[in-house]
Order: sequence, then C-alpha cells, then structure tokens
Amino acid sequence: MNDGMEAGLTGWVGRSRSVHDEVSAALMRRMAATLDQEIDLAPGSPIPPHWIAILFDDAQPQSTLGPDGHPSKGEFLPPVPLPRRMLAGRRLSFHEPARIGDALERRSEIVSITPKTGRSGQLIFVGLRHTVTGPRGVVAVEEQDIAYREAAPEGGAKETKAEAPAEPEPAWDEAFSPDPVLLFRYSALCFNGHRIHYDADYARTEEGYPALVVNGGLTSLMLLEAARRQAGGRTPARYAVRTIRPLFVGRQFRLRGTAIDGEGKARAWAAGTDGAALLRIDLEYAP
Repeated sequence: MNDGMEAGLTGWVGRSRSVHDEVSAALMRRMAATLDQEIDLAPGSPIPPHWIAILFDDAQPQSTLGPDGHPSKGEFLPPVPLPRRMLAGRRLSFHEPARIGDALERRSEIVSITPKTGRSGQLIFVGLRHTVTGPRGVVAVEEQDIAYREAAPEGGAKETKAEAPAEPEPAWDEAFSPDPVLLFRYSALCFNGHRIHYDADYARTEEGYPALVVNGGLTSLMLLEAARRQAGGRTPARYAVRTIRPLFVGRQFRLRGTAIDGEGKARAWAAGTDGAALLRIDLEYAP
C-alpha cells in the first residue's frame, strides 16, 4: 500500500455512526431455537449477555452490497484496497443485562487502521469500538479487529497454519460438527450476507477456501454456550476472542475449555483434528 493510500485511510479514524435495535421476543425465540434451548420471552426478562451479538445487523440496501455480499466499503468502513475480510478478534465487557423489549443503541467508532504483512501477504487491520446503551445505561462495550487480505492466488489459497501455543489440559470437551443449515440459520439471525458462509462455489472459486467458512461469531457462540453449560449457567463479565484459523463445514471439531480458576478466569477454544486451537476465548467471571 503506497503512502498516499495509507494517509487516505488514516483519515477515516475517528468516524462514527449509531444504529438502533430492539431486543425483540421474536428474534430471541429464533436464537433459542437455533441453540435447541428455551428462553423466557416475557417483557423485561433478561437474555444471556452474549446474545446481543446478533443485534444491530448492517441492513444496507441490496444495491449497495459488494460482490462478497458485504456492504460496500467507503460508507462507514474505509475503502481498504484489499478484497477479502474476516473478523480477526474481539473483546467484550458486559455492564447491564439486556432485557426483552429493551430499545438499544450501538455507537460505533473507527479507532485504528494498521497495515501489516503476514503469511498470506499484505494485511490491513481496522479497529472498531462499539458501545451499546439501553434504558438503564451502558449494556456492553466491544472492540473488534477486522482483517483485510489480498485476493486468493490463481488456483485457490493454501490453508496456512499459524503457530499457536499449546493449550492447557481441558476440563471439558464437546463435539462440534457445523453443517450448512446451522450456518444459514445463524447468518439469517444476523442478517449477514457474506457469501463465504452459504455460497460454497463462491467460497471455493473466488476466495480460495476449501468449503463453506464457519462464521467466527457462530464458533464463539457455541464455545460460550458450552462454557455456560459447564459453569452451571454462569456467564462471563468479559471475554476476548482470537481467530487463529478458519473452521470449515464438513469437518469435525472439538469445543474445549478449562475450569474457572481462583481469579475467575478460564479459557475455551475450538480445536481441529490435530488438536491445535482454531479460535480461542479468554473468559473472566465476576466474583
């Protein structure tokens, strides 16, 4: 990326926008069904904190979508000159429970734009901060790292295996076998049009993936739900997600985690057949 382009992108730092949404009973009913759960849908009933991730969809007009199904860059997100994007990491803290019927506002701000060079070539990371507020004050604060990458080489991209430290001995272990229906339902919940999650031909031929890519948000959700089961229903006050490698449909994975330690900390991760972590969540629980 030349100096002029980098300077132009830096000018987007500080831009912000606000989106409003409602914790509707209908949406939470669909979320619960996707997870094979039941939830109290009466007005005022609290929802699991991490379920707010499916709110505030980026429902842009169809005519403004790019060829990948995402909203075109240059509206709120900067016009990064790299075609492929993924959510590389996120950090959330929860302050006040969201409840059925709550009207919420999410204020989003671009806080950083950082060019880098990685195993797959040139990269640009865009840092966002989202602050969610409701009728009783701040609900959650989230920081996101969006990674933009070069186009896949001719003949498709090779799967790269990022070096990752060994994970601790897990205290629990569950199977995870994502299928196209689960991906479709989760994308529908989030109104996520990114074609790598439902258009297998596009994922293979245009972005070089071997199969449909499992949404990072879906993998995080399944890990958080597994950790909640293992912790007797407790949910973390904050957590940090790191995406290491993509998960693909048609493969077998494991959801693993440690017990909560004396400081209220634990770790959960999705592991591939080789045992290496593909997505990791560091969890912190309130005393």
